[in-house]
Amino acid sequence: MKRKDFLFLLLFRATRSIAAGIIMIAFPYLVLQHLKYGPLALGFIYVAGASGTAVFGLFLGLLGDICGRKRALFISGVLLPLCGLLVFVSGRLWVLVLASAIGGLSATGSLAGGGVGGASAPIQSAVIADLSHSDRRTFFFSTFAFLSGAFGASGVLLARLFDVHEAFLVATIVSLAGLPFVFGLSVPSAKGKLRQLPSKLVIGKFSLTALLNGLSGGLVVPFLIPFFVLVYALPESKMSVYGFIAGLLASVTILGAPALERWLGFVRTIAWTRGIGTVLLLLMPLVRWLPVSLVIYLLTPSLRVVAIPVQQAALVDMVERDERGRALAANQVARLSAGSAGILFTGWMFEAGEIALPFFVYAGAMFANIYLYFRFFSAWEAAGMGRRASRIKEVKGD
Repeated sequence: MKRKDFLFLLLFRATRSIAAGIIMIAFPYLVLQHLKYGPLALGFIYVAGASGTAVFGLFLGLLGDICGRKRALFISGVLLPLCGLLVFVSGRLWVLVLASAIGGLSATGSLAGGGVGGASAPIQSAVIADLSHSDRRTFFFSTFAFLSGAFGASGVLLARLFDVHEAFLVATIVSLAGLPFVFGLSVPSAKGKLRQLPSKLVIGKFSLTALLNGLSGGLVVPFLIPFFVLVYALPESKMSVYGFIAGLLASVTILGAPALERWLGFVRTIAWTRGIGTVLLLLMPLVRWLPVSLVIYLLTPSLRVVAIPVQQAALVDMVERDERGRALAANQVARLSAGSAGILFTGWMFEAGEIALPFFVYAGAMFANIYLYFRFFSAWEAAGMGRRASRIKEVKGD
């Protein structure tokens, strides 16, 4: 990847990440405390965000494959500032739902993993894949995720300087500032064709694992901050500090993705990191002691996102170049569609005072997700992760 492209893509992502960090911490406080809506209403808003992210992500992935990545990347960059502006202008529920759908306020991922503004994630990943060589992709995915998470954590901390309403105006201005950098990227201009996907079996396997991962994420991740609001009544000033630390830890941890891939391999990296995170999250509703809950909260983002660059690199290696945008978007659609169901279930449970049940359902979904990674991709690992053509052949079962 050329230094100029690295810098321009970094500046584009940095402004989005700072804005996303501000929004992620401010939004639940705006909804629950300032506007006095309940957890179920927050759940519906998050579902709108997940649904919007899925639809826009799929559209942008297809647009990037057919009409060029740069055009799709610019359109994706407009969505987040438009969302922030809508929330700033009106606190009506239907406006919040619309803004959430446009800006992707799903909160089903960490700052490093695209929990806000996630419709841009597939096309950004496709751009990174286009600009990098296969043997360096995990490094670049992890580096950009680290930097995005670090800037996002800064945004969480920055949110302390503003009230929950004006924070959205600040997020709008910051995210708009990154748009011009898209035009400086030297993304290959070759365009693909709308055709039947030769890699559909590979895409289907990754989509099924994404579905279970999305279900688990929707059950718990959007409600971690509301958990502290409802159970411990933590003020925003304190929660923003904890959110900053959690985001920063996740960002630093994600730099270890290439080393973990070399040590454990693709499948076991996912199994160990997400398995340990699942066990920790099971303790959160059972041990109602603030220090324990905070430690789990600080570690959870790191354990969920550290394997993302490994998974992304494997996915783009297994599909054809002009299918990458659609493959990444389909993966996201599966994850967010299932995540929407999880969000509604937990919103309903939290509204009814059943705090613990979603965490147990989360564990079941996550362990099933880990099992499928072993079932689908162990043969690929056993083949020694050789040449790209060999990887595709192994996963397709030819």
